[in-house]
Amino acid sequence: MWRAGRVLTARLGDRGAARLCSGTLPKPPSSTSSPPLSSRPQAQKQRRRREREEAILSGQHSPAEDGVLGWSEKQRIEYTAHTAPGTKKDTSLPLPPSYSPEYVESSWYQWWEKEGFFSPEQHERLPHAVDQTFSLCIPPPNVTGSLHLGHALTVAVEDALVRWRRMQGHRVLWVPGCDHAGIATQTVVERRLLRETGRRRQDFTRQEFLREVWKWKNERGEEIYQQLRSLGASLDWSRACFTMDPVFSRAVSEAFVRLADSGRIYRSEALVNWSCALESAISDIEVDSKDLSGPTLLSVPGYDNKVEFGTMLTFAYAIEGHDGEVAVSTTRPETMLGDVAVAVHPEDPRYQAFHGKQCRHPFTSRLLPIITDPLVDMELGTGAVKVTPAHDHTDFLLSQRHSLPRLTVIGGDGNMTTACGQWLQGVKRFDARQMVVDALVERKLFRGKKNHAMTLPVCSRSGDIIEPLLKKQWFISCDEMAKQAIQAVEDGQLQIVPHYYSKTWRNWLSNISDWCISRQLWWGHQIPAYQVQLPDSTHTQEERWVWGRSEDEARQRAAVRYGVKPEDITLTQDPDVLDTWFSSGLFPFAMLGWPEQTPDLQHFYPNSLLETGSDLVFFWVARMVMLGTELTGQLPFKQVLFHSMVRDKHGRKMSKSLGNVIDPLDVIHGVSLERLQEKVQEGNLEPREHLVSMEAQRKDFPKGIPQCGTDALRFALCSHKMQGEDISLSISEVLSCRHFCNKMWQTLKFTLGVLGDSSTPVTTLEQTAAVGSMERWVCSRLYSTVLQCEQGLEASKLHTVTSALHSFWVHSLCDVYMECVKPVLALPPDTEQSVGAQQGVRSVLFHCVSVSLALLSPFMPFITEELWQRLQPFSPAAAAAVPPTLCLQPYPRSSQLAHWHFPDEERDFLLVQEVIRAARSLRAQCGMTKEKPAMWAVCSPSQAQVLLHFGSAVWTLCRISSLHIHCPDGAECPPALLSTPPPTGSLVAVVDHTCQLHLHIQSGVDVDKQVQQLSLRRDRLLPKLEQLLLRQQEQDSQSKVPAHIREQTDSKTSALQQEVNTIEEQLKLLQETQTAE
Repeated sequence: MWRAGRVLTARLGDRGAARLCSGTLPKPPSSTSSPPLSSRPQAQKQRRRREREEAILSGQHSPAEDGVLGWSEKQRIEYTAHTAPGTKKDTSLPLPPSYSPEYVESSWYQWWEKEGFFSPEQHERLPHAVDQTFSLCIPPPNVTGSLHLGHALTVAVEDALVRWRRMQGHRVLWVPGCDHAGIATQTVVERRLLRETGRRRQDFTRQEFLREVWKWKNERGEEIYQQLRSLGASLDWSRACFTMDPVFSRAVSEAFVRLADSGRIYRSEALVNWSCALESAISDIEVDSKDLSGPTLLSVPGYDNKVEFGTMLTFAYAIEGHDGEVAVSTTRPETMLGDVAVAVHPEDPRYQAFHGKQCRHPFTSRLLPIITDPLVDMELGTGAVKVTPAHDHTDFLLSQRHSLPRLTVIGGDGNMTTACGQWLQGVKRFDARQMVVDALVERKLFRGKKNHAMTLPVCSRSGDIIEPLLKKQWFISCDEMAKQAIQAVEDGQLQIVPHYYSKTWRNWLSNISDWCISRQLWWGHQIPAYQVQLPDSTHTQEERWVWGRSEDEARQRAAVRYGVKPEDITLTQDPDVLDTWFSSGLFPFAMLGWPEQTPDLQHFYPNSLLETGSDLVFFWVARMVMLGTELTGQLPFKQVLFHSMVRDKHGRKMSKSLGNVIDPLDVIHGVSLERLQEKVQEGNLEPREHLVSMEAQRKDFPKGIPQCGTDALRFALCSHKMQGEDISLSISEVLSCRHFCNKMWQTLKFTLGVLGDSSTPVTTLEQTAAVGSMERWVCSRLYSTVLQCEQGLEASKLHTVTSALHSFWVHSLCDVYMECVKPVLALPPDTEQSVGAQQGVRSVLFHCVSVSLALLSPFMPFITEELWQRLQPFSPAAAAAVPPTLCLQPYPRSSQLAHWHFPDEERDFLLVQEVIRAARSLRAQCGMTKEKPAMWAVCSPSQAQVLLHFGSAVWTLCRISSLHIHCPDGAECPPALLSTPPPTGSLVAVVDHTCQLHLHIQSGVDVDKQVQQLSLRRDRLLPKLEQLLLRQQEQDSQSKVPAHIREQTDSKTSALQQEVNTIEEQLKLLQETQTAE
């Protein structure tokens, strides 16, 4: 209910406003009856939204944002070799100098698709196949739409899981699909026809119009599939499913007939959410809530002038046979023509004398009883409320409790009905609003108008204001099915991830209303129900209905039910169509051929998993569970994995109505600011939203969006924690992932150069032994990374997998191992020892890169395929046994790398990394670039052993000429490690409480300059440290601050404090040096 001035909303309003209402009074709602999708009060949400908009419009931004906005256009390199569509890409060509998405993503997908690598039938050909099945469907996007970042997140997550299971050897089926999107498609085609022909839908016959819709679908329907291909989705296109396909349509009819036969579907008169512009009931998810803080002028379809909302009007009803009056308040005065009663609280002292009396309607002269009901809030408004059952969800329930009539005064076209009288008949509802107010003023019954904050329901398809109307419709009784869905979760048969959605699931389904499935459209599944006219029928008789899979079946059913000959019956099919969500709810089994017992249905149903956005938990997921269980006797899937909502960098939900939706193809291919702004201009935004959207784009993308590529976008999306917090994705994150792609590219160039310098083949993974200290360390790091990937993928925590893979490739393989082995590879191969060391490095490097590419393949399919194919000529495996594509390779298992697990090496090398960090910091402070000074490490004996063990790495990565190790307690230090103490006056870097590095200041170093640089650095850090300490104190006093936020703040504070302390120590030493000079 959106009439916020109505006093009954305090107790019943939450249930009726957003959902279609049943014909029976629901159970009294508990305090948690509504799903906790938004725990903040509407006023607070509106305030936060205003603050975000003002921040955008004011141009304020943090200095940190300046860096992320800067980027330079990279060289675009195209793949120009002649490759017929569907044939394998030529990887014998020289590797381009740098990564280019255009080059990498060319040709691969067409080859994968033509070869059938994504179909479950290839499972039998895999040498590592296992007898396990993994199946799921993609949430079918609307045929009218284009992908947005929410779709891209769904594809990235699902494809990562699908590709991983396929590489594990499972029999995998991932079915693509597209939803016919009844209202959206019909609206698009209607607008097109009006623009191109000047004709409205009503100017066509139904069949003519449907031919136009199919024509449009055939022209545009493949666009969404091509976008999915661009994202690399490994879908089985041979099983693509459109919800209006003949096979799917038969499943829809079968479902309706079975549900109607069982009594789940029934026909009743009840209030529905009605769009007057569409002249149809609409689904709950197609209703947007617009928050108004007060008087607001809004554009409404069909009106030349804007209409005012956000006010409350009060008027009086005169008491029949009494001098008194009862004042009532409303935000919709035009509905007062449909008032049938006035309700007051039975204990309200102001109205005790009016119990049982009647009011006289000023325009119709009807007598309205004054009824008492404890649900009336005495503190809200005047304490008296007008009751309009035919136009308000709560009032409809009251009419059932008190046996009140229901008077319809607004028609389906939005015009006032004959029940209003000639003076209003045929007048548009919002024009009638002012006429009613003027008439009340004239009769001296108007008592005032005031500003009123309210939430207005708006049709997302047409922009029209939703009107609750009383209509005869088809409904599904949901109570029993909802109980089964709740029980399935409580019994553990259905797992919901994250688990906290289980409470939301239970609360919503415990208070579910019956589902209106009728839509007054032409495009969609026409309801397979027929009104029956018998030879002796009269128009005054009650409606007779039958249903059937075909008209012939319905006729036979009618003949049996009414005892007449089939030929004597006249059937008229219901012109309405079924709610799009009804057919979508059948998707997990209808896509597999249900109701026929097809091989696909037997092999792949129930599905293994459903992965989707958390905003669809009620509208799609719950309905799939209810319908699947009812129609197949099985849950449609075993697990539901919800990902969070994608927001823009300002924290706003990405929405067409806000103009902040980002097309993933614009991120993949790049787009100019001018084109982004053109897209906003092409939309139909409110003036303020238009202004905010344009300014946000100018601020966020001053040079447009750079070309990032599919792999970078997918990796960035999967790098976010998907369960729990909303995802605020910035393009700078995606650009950073593109840089990672280039790092991979350069790594392979280096690896190919190393492998190409030797005629000796690399050894197999099993035969490759890690001999040197650095080989043992990097191999163990790879083992640990594989283990992290296994655990993260099993738990569907993809962000932990991407983090582990990025960390290994960049920080372990590139920054450490490759730098350490360069001196080894540069040695002349003149000794058996150098040749053996170099060959060991080549084998380890090959397997580190090859295994890492396989680990990354589910997330970055294009670049990993490109690089893996180029690595294959050096592979030690037999060519015949290797699948031709990386996406069918066995996914690496930690058990394969058990011989590479050296936990002591990994633990010890942590000290080496801290030493390297401290050494580089000292070099930077002294302005050293090319020099390789001597360095002293003052440490404990155990630390000395570690530094000696990794001596070559320390020398190479610290860029020093020699490392002197000194143990202060000489008695405990082995003689081999004894050295003289560091020279006095050396610069000191603290590694930990037992280890320090000393760098002797040489004569060529400008001490004054170093003092100046360190002082400036300290002065910049101190304000930041003060801010962090203040934030730390605030978080300690606030119990609601999440633990991970506290940990981040504590970590930043500790690191900054340590850096400031180290600078203070360095300044002290430098100042002593100045004094000595």
